[in-house]
Amino acid sequence: MNIRLYQESDAKSVSYLWNQVFPDNPSHNAPRLVITKKLKVQPLFFVAEKDSAIGHEGTALRAIVGTIMAGYDGHRGWLYTVAVTPQHRRQGIGSKLVQHAESALIAMGCPKINLQVRASNAEVVAFYKKLGYFTEERITHGKTSQIACWSVLEYLPLPSKLTDVPV
Repeated sequence: MNIRLYQESDAKSVSYLWNQVFPDNPSHNAPRLVITKKLKVQPLFFVAEKDSAIGHEGTALRAIVGTIMAGYDGHRGWLYTVAVTPQHRRQGIGSKLVQHAESALIAMGCPKINLQVRASNAEVVAFYKKLGYFTEERITHGKTSQIACWSVLEYLPLPSKLTDVPV
């Protein structure tokens, strides 16, 4: 298995994986939209790939079997979209992706890493607990911006600066 930075040629495979792993994601988390917006801000977007077959020229064909995005704002790091194909789970791929992203964040000087898990997803809570994460007594609030709604509905490019946002 190899972990590397996301490349544009991975878009179709990553979209398929996310739609498979996160079938009930809200529309503002549409893969194409998330990927485009993430890469404009920070390239901490990694994919795990494995040999899947041998091509006609004898070269290994590789398939994307997992993803992770990470972000660091100078105060806290975050992990997002940790996804592993169902047929490749329980092989250490998710753990290796998390460790890879953690290493990248730590190299940037990140003192603390956060992530969010749906409260109903006990299996994923247990996964992160094994990796040393713990539940903090916090309440998470969220708000979808008009920019996210506009982008989802029309896949509009985001404004280059907030002064370009119509009021």
